Amino acid sequence: MVKKTETIDPFRAVADPTRRAMLDLLASNELTVNELVDQFRMSQPAISQHLRVLRQAGLVKDRREGRKRVYQIRPEQLKPISEWVSQYERFWKQKLRNLGKFLESDQ
Repeated sequence: MVKKTETIDPFRAVADPTRRAMLDLLASNELTVNELVDQFRMSQPAISQHLRVLRQAGLVKDRREGRKRVYQIRPEQLKPISEWVSQYERFWKQKLRNLGKFLESDQ
């Protein structure tokens, strides 16, 4: 019997700061589990569990190289998160513009 892999919402996956840090590292390099373990103060099983969540959310993919698994980010899968966040960019730009005007008028 084949076990169905659970799909995880990407928003839920990036809600965890450790997983966000892993994505930051994977954005610049492909890394093995052990290379990720070296970057965090947690066990290999804990790192593997975080990677499983990221994989189930479609945010990373892995491939085998001999006995190692190499992980890489799937940046296109972050697009829904980017689009959601960009809605608020207008809000912050306006707030910063208003702050700038206020500070200029205060001088």
